[in-house]
Amino acid sequence: MTDNFDDRKRTASAWFRQLRDRIVAAFEGLEDSQRDGPFAALPAGRFEMTETRRRSDDGSDAGGGLMSVMRGGRLFEKVGVNISTVHGELGERAQAAMAARKGIPGMKEDPRFWASGISLVAHMQNPHTPSVHMNTRMFWTPHAWWFGGGTDLNPALEYDEDTAFFHKVLEEACAPHDAGYYPRFKEWADEYFYVPHRHRARGVGGIFYDDLNTSDWERDFAFTKAVGEAFLPAYQPLVEKRRTTAWSKDDKQRQLEHRGLYAEYNLVYDRGTKFGLETGHDATAVLMSLPPLASWP
Repeated sequence: MTDNFDDRKRTASAWFRQLRDRIVAAFEGLEDSQRDGPFAALPAGRFEMTETRRRSDDGSDAGGGLMSVMRGGRLFEKVGVNISTVHGELGERAQAAMAARKGIPGMKEDPRFWASGISLVAHMQNPHTPSVHMNTRMFWTPHAWWFGGGTDLNPALEYDEDTAFFHKVLEEACAPHDAGYYPRFKEWADEYFYVPHRHRARGVGGIFYDDLNTSDWERDFAFTKAVGEAFLPAYQPLVEKRRTTAWSKDDKQRQLEHRGLYAEYNLVYDRGTKFGLETGHDATAVLMSLPPLASWP
């Protein structure tokens, strides 16, 4: 692949930062407007921002990102919105995994890579308010490029109407780009966000896609932006709807056990977690998705 992707890399990286800024502002706005419930007397939560760095094997700079985490808010018990743009050379394990998964030749001879994206996970104070995950990313090697990402809803206490609403917004976001994207990527999410050792899904699904390269970078980037831009319209109304619902001790216990399921999935199966740790990115940022408290039956 001989195309010069420098401008496209900068464009994608800048957009992930812009999306991060919009989501952080929206979540802090939700904190400000939370006036009811047992945590309403707390100061409104704010994101703490920390720069992250990746170092290559020889100790040279290999990019980094911005970790933004809010803890102990009125509404959000823990939420992280991270962005990163990293580069370097893939180690042998990552090379083998990439070559096997994508059938990319030449990785051993030229293992350079570049990756940029946004990753978000929210864990809520109220067990009736669903947790959620979202990420979008661009990946480049000298041999290929692609986009990936998606979002899925993870309620501890499920409401059918909330699930239907979340999926409807995602379907409407996908439709202008390809009529087959939503059913295809919904099915992919159902398969990907499944916890085999528990014989169940980790939530109520959403969409997931990877390896997206139609040979039209502008088209694929436009779709990836649509996925990111659909996140707040799909999720924020559910937060506003459920955030003042009264909960019981049993409700909270169900939430903690559901978080245990979420933690198991992220530590055992999640591709992003494995890739981040294998390529030497900041471990605290990579493991940001883990809940603040969890329980196991």
